[in-house]
Amino acid sequence: MSRRFRRRLSSLLASSLASSPLAAGLLLALATSVSAQSPRILTSRPAGTELLKLPKEDDAFGFVVFGDRTGGPVEGIEVLKQAVTDTNLLDPDLVLTVGDLINGYNADAAWKAQAAEYKAAMARLRMPWFPVAGNHDIYWRGAGKPPGEHEANFEATFGPLWYAVQHKQCWFVVLYSDEGNPTTGEKDFNKPDCQRISEAQFSWLGDTLQKAKGSKHVFVFLHHPRWLAKYGTDWDRVHGLLAQAGNVTAVFAGHIHRMRYDGVRDGIQYYTVASVGAHLDMEAPQAGYLHQYHVVTVRPEGITVAALPVGSVIDPQQITGEVSEDCDRVHDALQPELVRVDAAGDGEPVRADGSVDAIVTLRCRNPARRPIELELIPQAGADWAFAPDHQHVVVAAGQSGETTFAIRRTAGPGEPFALPRLQVRCDYLATHRRIGLPVRTFDLELPPPATLGTARAAGEGVLALDGKAGCLQLASERLALPDGPFTVEMWLRGTDFTGRRGLVAKTEQSEWALFGSDGELDFTVFLGDRYTTARSGKPVLQPGTWHHVAGVFDGTEVRAYVDGQLVASKAGRGARKANALPLYVGADPNGTGQPTSFFTGAIDELRISTGARYTAPFAPPLRYEADADTVLLLPCDAAFGPWQPDHSGRQRHARSLGGARCIVESRPGLR
Repeated sequence: MSRRFRRRLSSLLASSLASSPLAAGLLLALATSVSAQSPRILTSRPAGTELLKLPKEDDAFGFVVFGDRTGGPVEGIEVLKQAVTDTNLLDPDLVLTVGDLINGYNADAAWKAQAAEYKAAMARLRMPWFPVAGNHDIYWRGAGKPPGEHEANFEATFGPLWYAVQHKQCWFVVLYSDEGNPTTGEKDFNKPDCQRISEAQFSWLGDTLQKAKGSKHVFVFLHHPRWLAKYGTDWDRVHGLLAQAGNVTAVFAGHIHRMRYDGVRDGIQYYTVASVGAHLDMEAPQAGYLHQYHVVTVRPEGITVAALPVGSVIDPQQITGEVSEDCDRVHDALQPELVRVDAAGDGEPVRADGSVDAIVTLRCRNPARRPIELELIPQAGADWAFAPDHQHVVVAAGQSGETTFAIRRTAGPGEPFALPRLQVRCDYLATHRRIGLPVRTFDLELPPPATLGTARAAGEGVLALDGKAGCLQLASERLALPDGPFTVEMWLRGTDFTGRRGLVAKTEQSEWALFGSDGELDFTVFLGDRYTTARSGKPVLQPGTWHHVAGVFDGTEVRAYVDGQLVASKAGRGARKANALPLYVGADPNGTGQPTSFFTGAIDELRISTGARYTAPFAPPLRYEADADTVLLLPCDAAFGPWQPDHSGRQRHARSLGGARCIVESRPGLR
């Protein structure tokens, strides 16, 4: 509608109001019609509005239905309080319960105390709530039982036993399902004769449904799901009355402490709500055994019903920047540090026969501004024992906490030695709730036996690598290769040299590496402010063939050798630029120290030495011996658990990653 047309319409409407009520009515209808056709989408763009589908403007609202609170542990009241907190965030128009508000089954004083506790919890709701009476709210135990048991207490404390509420063209009808046997007055929900609606309540229901005839929806609430066969057949006549009304949309009940949907009968949906703190026969959320509430969205044409677990609604204002950043810090620093491993008895804590008898001390760091609680759970095979079987540690903000485990493993012909695992569960203790972080699992990094690497394994073996994740890792500080001339050499049999292939590497704009990419041998050393690279320039490594490769830096030149023959050289001087990244055998580190560019095939007899071992063509040694210049010597004949033993005498055992394993294979010329 243009501004000019709106001004003209307003002028006509004003003059017509004074002269002719009929004309004014026609103009008002016209104005309303034109307004309804006005666009609800505003944009300065010339096209595309037809792609945007507008939401309905029908009168819609939501309500929440709470299940039973009672019959469970005392802590159930805390579950109810959490449900109240959740519901305030959802902000429905109203809340209804389906009975069993209190534990009951008691006399006057105890009943009133429990009722006060329940009302105090519900008083935190920001919207009105409407109760249903359940058996726990009504049944009396003890002397002096009055007629109707606790009915009078309920009506004096919570409201009528049956009633109806109108809201936004809908009616909410609350029924009382514990009137008892109409002849004897006995109350017992296990007896069908006691699960009957009185003539007085039935008559009132009929009158109420008649008054609600013109409403969009009628919703019915009661405690017992009386439509189930165990409660007899009296519900049939109630259902008949509801069906006859024609506008009853759904019936909600509780009592059985599990969620179920019994379908649609004559257009009426039947729901049973589980629990908001009551006893659960089992923890099986997907089968309906959980603490939850129903959230109902009402529109003129129908409803949608969703069940939300208690505690699942998050207040976004409580996830502050501090909480978000804290959780990141904790997650990044979650791995416990192995502080100390002491022998629990005589000898080493970890022995060469695979037995373990140790006391392990772990330190957990908390970089956050709130406390954290950790649960540490060791995990290993049946040949391992841990005492205790788990530990809880609360670590204050910005502090570290320590805990210990006694660990024992028996030696024997059973499973091969493998490090135990440590599962870490962490809760960040925010001001408003515990925030569970993802469960992490780490290897419990026990030290290798002190005698590891003092004797070579019997028989022939090689290190098999799959080209996907398998490699060896050695921390930079453990390698400790001094600046100056050095030699790195190894035997290898590649099965696929296509693409980038790290043989032994410690590069990232620094240090050095041997590559076998696309079959070319490449020895690279970062000297001064740049890489100096000796590259063969053509494929010299043949798939399926055992080759000896070597890289030599003598202080003035970088050289690469294959099978004892020089294949490339490049002049270079300067100090080697160091880094703190791990050394990888069969891969290359990226900027974060993770392995990439994996080698596919087998590796044997890796040696790193100070000094330039080769200055001219040479006959490659089939096996290496350690000498004063040897920094690292990995024969790769056999592993001990996750370690590839170092035979340099310096105890620099490499760590196997990604399924790297030793297999039996004899290189040509050995035997």
